Amino acid sequence: MSTLTALARAQAFACGRALPIATVRHLHVHDRPLVLVPLAMAGEANAPLAALVGTDRAAPELLVVAQPRNRDQRFAFAAALAERVLAYLDSCIGETEAVAVDRGRDVRHRYVDAPQLWVPNTGGVEFVRLLGRSTRFRSVDGEYPVPPSVPLLGRWLTFFANSAEMPGSSLLLNAVQALGLHWATGQSSVEDAHLAALLAWIEPPAGRTGVEAARDAELQPPAGPATDPDFDNAVLAPLMSVPEPDVAALTAVLREQMTPAWEQVWRSLDLLRALPAGDRVAGRWDGDRDTFSAYVQYLADGGAPQPRRDGAVAAAARLHRLENAAGRYAVQRAFDDPLVMADYRLTGQAFTGRVTLADPDRVDDTGKRPVLRPRIMVATAEPVRVEPGATLTSPARPAQKARVVSLTPTPAGTDVLLELSGGMGRKLVAEPGSVPGVGEDLLLTTLSEAYRPGATFPDPADTPWTHGGPPETAPDLSPSDPGGEDAAGA
Repeated sequence: MSTLTALARAQAFACGRALPIATVRHLHVHDRPLVLVPLAMAGEANAPLAALVGTDRAAPELLVVAQPRNRDQRFAFAAALAERVLAYLDSCIGETEAVAVDRGRDVRHRYVDAPQLWVPNTGGVEFVRLLGRSTRFRSVDGEYPVPPSVPLLGRWLTFFANSAEMPGSSLLLNAVQALGLHWATGQSSVEDAHLAALLAWIEPPAGRTGVEAARDAELQPPAGPATDPDFDNAVLAPLMSVPEPDVAALTAVLREQMTPAWEQVWRSLDLLRALPAGDRVAGRWDGDRDTFSAYVQYLADGGAPQPRRDGAVAAAARLHRLENAAGRYAVQRAFDDPLVMADYRLTGQAFTGRVTLADPDRVDDTGKRPVLRPRIMVATAEPVRVEPGATLTSPARPAQKARVVSLTPTPAGTDVLLELSGGMGRKLVAEPGSVPGVGEDLLLTTLSEAYRPGATFPDPADTPWTHGGPPETAPDLSPSDPGGEDAAGA
């Protein structure tokens, strides 16, 4: 938690209402998302009990497993869920657009739309991951056959679960995390995990404080996938302890239990849609559409299911991608949002100042050929924790680099002399507006959106046997016994 977020939490507690910690929305919200509210049986790993699913707020579909320990009923549930999810995915596979690649020398095509799956909380994301793991390797023939849609559903759920780990992706989102990215409450992060209580802080009823509203909200059913122990003991156990459960009665009580969470997810979507999208959100959604389009093609080409575990090289490469994505996402959020950038200003990684001197026509002719290198002086009253030679950028001109030439202390703060390069055209005369003018207020930071090349990893065959190299062993992709590891989601 940053210093400013901690301060916002303290102020939220004092005023009795959640406070915004973002001025824009940092994620894409689909016009027609698929909402999934799952419920699992207590004490059983990955034993689905029910799910509310759909794209229509007013007409959720409830899928129920009367006996979660029964393998046939579990996979009947998976087949029913696959019918809804795959139909939604198919609705996103249609029109494509051409995208220039290789500096315009070639084109590739991607779908103009992509799916977006919403769950209430991080537990919902884990449910998606475990259900994908337990279904993607299932066989459609043999001793324990399942409908062909079940392993296909497993692959897609694993695809969504993997995308949820990628910072900045909006393919699988959970309401608790999305709201927490934009508002700070006066309660702990653990208490924020209760979606109803979190919403109570953000929009408390008239005349009530967030504390009062959250206290009442905590009496509502949890947003899954875990169930309430009192509900389990008093309601669920009597209905399910008989050889033939009353499906109609079970369906009725589960719908009553899960409907509040369904409404809370849609209410979260309303709150997020009310915020303007950050400038770089659309670009990240383009990346999600690329990812979706590539996976559709991968499946069409007969691609294998995702492995149970990554090999050493694949795991290292994935970790590298996640780290790069996390750094890029942090920079983009800061460039889009002054409230996020304020954290970096507090730590000295950014500062604001006013241009007091500018030499836009300066040319450096000390090298083999003359190059345009304007210089500007920026006066700031904020702490400057950079050294001469450091490279800074400005969100207003992200393609331009500013090298710190010198720092001069003044009674009012610091004068920073900067030499500019890039983003001014290819001539020895800067394009109009490309060089900050005298009197312009400027934000400068050590953060950068510059491209970071990917790391080079060895071929798995070139690694020692301890890391997946020789001697080669064929991966075991066969499904385990129904009561074994996959059924338990271990």
